[in-house]
Amino acid sequence: MVRLILFDIDGTLIHTRGAGVKAFGKTFETEFKVFDSVQGIEFAGRTDPSIVRDIFKRHQIESSPENFKRFFDCYVFWLDYLLCKSDGGICPGVWNVIHMLSRLPHPPLIGLLTGNIRLGAEIKLRHFQIWEYFEMGAFGNDHENRNELAVLARERSVELLKESLRGEEIIVVGDTPFDVQCGQKIQAKTLAVATGPFTVEQLEACRATWSVPDLNNLDLAQICA
Repeated sequence: MVRLILFDIDGTLIHTRGAGVKAFGKTFETEFKVFDSVQGIEFAGRTDPSIVRDIFKRHQIESSPENFKRFFDCYVFWLDYLLCKSDGGICPGVWNVIHMLSRLPHPPLIGLLTGNIRLGAEIKLRHFQIWEYFEMGAFGNDHENRNELAVLARERSVELLKESLRGEEIIVVGDTPFDVQCGQKIQAKTLAVATGPFTVEQLEACRATWSVPDLNNLDLAQICA
């Protein structure tokens, strides 16, 4: 029986229509006077701090704790502002999955496994009124390495459940090969959804346990049995 489900955010639960990327760009413009900072930078499946570090390096900005704090203190305000001007929304099937899980005889613990910093994740999910459905999480500011976040998420879940978790009792849900790799890191089952930048075929090639176009028409009750 599945006892823990960990969800990625961007491209899996929600689409912000680029609000997060734009917030990165605006922060670098206003705080560091760097323009076109996000040009050519890959965001999908990565942690926020690792992206910031790459941009710092590209523009010869010191990767100091002070500069990271300066960046993220500004970033969250831009993110909140730009989300209000975004026409984003919740990905197909997400509400159905959440309601289906809540009706199971023994609902699994539902958490987040995301490269977003925690406050950024909260701002995004509160904007779409979905934050309160997640009981725990591991976030980009916990570790820059996405796979290590999977290990941390499992550890935090074990603390909440007060008993150990085997890999087959965990499902990691995401829209990129990086999410699949996270799940594989902790021997979890992986559910890959093609609601982000990757196709079903590309996700299947990563050996996800299941690969689907979206979360609609998914018998998650059977998967969780």
